[in-house]
Amino acid sequence: MSAALKVGAVVITMGNRPDELRALLESVAKQDGDPVEVVVVGNGSPVPDVPEGVRTIELPENLGIPGGRNVGIEAFGPGGRDVDILLFLDDDGLLARTDTAELCRRAFAADPRLGIISFRIADPDTGVTQRRHVPRLRASDPMRSSRVTTFLGGANAVRTRVFAEVGGLPDAFFYAHEETDLAWRALDAGWMIDYRSDMVLYHPTTAPSRHAVYHRMVARNRVWLARRNLPAPLVPVYLGVWLLLTLVRRPSRPALKAWFGGFREGWTTPCGPRRPMKWRTVWRLTRLGRPPVI
Repeated sequence: MSAALKVGAVVITMGNRPDELRALLESVAKQDGDPVEVVVVGNGSPVPDVPEGVRTIELPENLGIPGGRNVGIEAFGPGGRDVDILLFLDDDGLLARTDTAELCRRAFAADPRLGIISFRIADPDTGVTQRRHVPRLRASDPMRSSRVTTFLGGANAVRTRVFAEVGGLPDAFFYAHEETDLAWRALDAGWMIDYRSDMVLYHPTTAPSRHAVYHRMVARNRVWLARRNLPAPLVPVYLGVWLLLTLVRRPSRPALKAWFGGFREGWTTPCGPRRPMKWRTVWRLTRLGRPPVI
């Protein structure tokens, strides 16, 4: 049954990591089972040389991470329907094993309500998985697989029926929290999300704050996330908790200024369609260990 599931992969690139991109594509080509069809999206930049058989799309402008990935999804037909599963992989990552695609096929075939799988990200030199890369509150043991409430954007697999049912990633987010927006919509539609420690993407250890827009985007998009998806009584609770957590972490003065600017922007700009999750979804998130107030 798993062999019948067709797998594709979407990689977005800014064209500035040609060696890493080629290594990633080679690791995808080495996957066991039927070949994985790959689309590389140049997000406002030319695509470097890629192996024969890899499709490329060059966008005239940078659409951001969700926008670029949505273009990649549509390259496999509306909502990605030409394949059953899509892998989303960072262009400087590397699949650690040759059985990852086959493990995905088996997982999705065995559980018809499984919609998304989040891979484990590990440093290629040390093998260490950063705590922030384990998508649950109890993150001390990255080797423990579990059901979760969100996933990692550059190391995951999605059943394409999820896109057909709930739509793609939110283009306007550009960077940050777009995965949680999709995850909440998928959970609200009855899909499940798994974190799998045996599906590994090697990726150099980095800090998310290396991106100049990090603090503003994180704050703005968190407000948008709440406004779009949470029942009205939970919106101020969720954002109040994150405001307190941000202050406790004591960011630098420029970072805090950028954060408050993004927080204000999140309230004063359109967030897209509002579809608050059902209260039973709130309870499901709570039972899975992450109530939607943190």
